[in-house]
Amino acid sequence: MKKTLLFAIAALLSISVFSQRYFTRSGEIVFYSSTPVEDIEAINKTVASVFDAKSGKIEFAVTLKSFVFEKALMQEHFNENYVESDTYPKATLKGDIQNISELNFAKDGNYPVKIAGKLTMHGVTKDVAADGNFAVKGNTVLGTAKFMINPEDYNIKIPSVVRNKIAEEIEVTVTMNYELMKK
Repeated sequence: MKKTLLFAIAALLSISVFSQRYFTRSGEIVFYSSTPVEDIEAINKTVASVFDAKSGKIEFAVTLKSFVFEKALMQEHFNENYVESDTYPKATLKGDIQNISELNFAKDGNYPVKIAGKLTMHGVTKDVAADGNFAVKGNTVLGTAKFMINPEDYNIKIPSVVRNKIAEEIEVTVTMNYELMKK
């Protein structure tokens, strides 16, 4: 009986260790395009993301219509002409934190991370990689990263009339304030 009870307790403890997940629904993604003609910035503060602290699996989901631009006309063009958000309403990233074993979620501190995965946007899936940082504080993790994307890689057509206003590569900045998921 004692062995069975000890085994059951050990099994429950191992399940909680293996399923330590962090989550946010209010992550932020900013994209920035800079050309000599114009700078364009859009912010989305409703990004959902989850990661598993044991396996390193990480996922993001972004509703494209939730990007906010300084100018309403830019936002309209972005949704209707470029990303076609009625047809392709969201972008997702599914990947791995490559160096998850180097992070200690039980100890507050800053930890460099390497993320690699598949970004799906506008019906196209491409490999992406980014260096970032996880700042662990108690049961929260502030995750940050930057990477570049080329809209043409995702079959996003930029009309020649505005080509000089939109950079060939767009800087993407990710900020996620994760909390430990409650069971």
